[in-house]
Amino acid sequence: MKFTRRHFLKTTAVALGMPTFIPASALGRDGTVAPSNRIVVGGIGIGPRGREVLKHFLSQTDVQFVMIADVQEARREVVRVMANRQYNNQDCVKTRDMYEVLARPDIDAVLIATGDRWHALLSMLAAKAGKDIYCEKPCSMTVRESQELADTTNRYGRVFQSGTQRRNVDNFQFAAELARSGKLGKIHTVHAGILPLQESFKWLPAEPEPAREVVDWDRWLGPAPWRPFNKDYVNGRWRGYYDFHGGAALPEWGAHTVDLCQWGASQDHTTPVSYEADGQTIYGKYANGVKLVMRLSGFKGEGNWVVPGTCPVRFEGDEGWVEAADTGKIAVSSPTLLAGGAPKEMYGTDPSKHVRDFLDCVKSRGKPACNADVTRRGHIISHAASIGWRLGRKVEFDPVAETFVHDAEANRMCSRARRAPWHA
Repeated sequence: MKFTRRHFLKTTAVALGMPTFIPASALGRDGTVAPSNRIVVGGIGIGPRGREVLKHFLSQTDVQFVMIADVQEARREVVRVMANRQYNNQDCVKTRDMYEVLARPDIDAVLIATGDRWHALLSMLAAKAGKDIYCEKPCSMTVRESQELADTTNRYGRVFQSGTQRRNVDNFQFAAELARSGKLGKIHTVHAGILPLQESFKWLPAEPEPAREVVDWDRWLGPAPWRPFNKDYVNGRWRGYYDFHGGAALPEWGAHTVDLCQWGASQDHTTPVSYEADGQTIYGKYANGVKLVMRLSGFKGEGNWVVPGTCPVRFEGDEGWVEAADTGKIAVSSPTLLAGGAPKEMYGTDPSKHVRDFLDCVKSRGKPACNADVTRRGHIISHAASIGWRLGRKVEFDPVAETFVHDAEANRMCSRARRAPWHA
């Protein structure tokens, strides 16, 4: 592309009698990236977590962020100012209509950081619009959405990265490598830290609905069932409500920790075949006998975790164990497992390497760490486990058909209707 572009510009300049000087910035010199090699990005639904991720997009010299769509004026203005300050211009466009972002032919990729109810649907719409996708987690509300999301992004040949960034955080990578390399012996149990299992079907009291330009309440709800406006929802306090936060809150942490257990146990190609809850702990079992234990996370090592911090995981083998958590620390059963040195401490919520992984794959068309297929199975586990918890009994699951075995009641809970007119 550089040669073709340069050749075209030079020959055209000669034909028109124009000088052949081309600015260094147009050719990617002097530390700049040529426009033809930049990834043009748009954002949809960028709140506090989205802005943290966006900072790492903006810091990349080969990225140009050009447009923000958000149903809240205050949020889209914050992002517009943030982008313009980065580039020292006034070029970032804001809109409340995500379809305007998807319709722009110059946008290569989208950052989606809305609430959970929109993640899968927006990702599928983006794939159909020819965009690559970085989507915050949880990326689906149901088993069925997990399947649809992967099927659609694969069908349209899009690069997809779930915002489960811990696969690109040093101490979690180190722990997974210990497990996968055989240094712990044969892996028999993996532990995923989760939040308390709970959900609410209540509505907050109705409040006067703001003007559409201030908060587009209908579009904020999107595919979720209608309910009256309350400012707490749009101020980020929508979690815990069934309509907005699927799976008894299990996917919130499980999207990360179950995903890491899949990786550490070398089970990315499948899911457990059974789930059984005991209070706030859920036990899964893979066809090869490996156990998946989903149990409460601790901030300071509570709940029999060795390493303090949120999103802890533990991998146990016949010859040892390893734990990692968001503090960037790691614990092992024997000092010999750290013979090569401990990993650099990097906080678990840091998306810097994860964003770069995505951007590199946008260019190479390779598969990032948390691609659509990895995301599909990790999310299905969280949803299937929460269904078993809600039913209060053991459930059997077929990882090939991705359905519960001879269990019509559980299978009915694998999907939800989307409110019209929102569909993929």
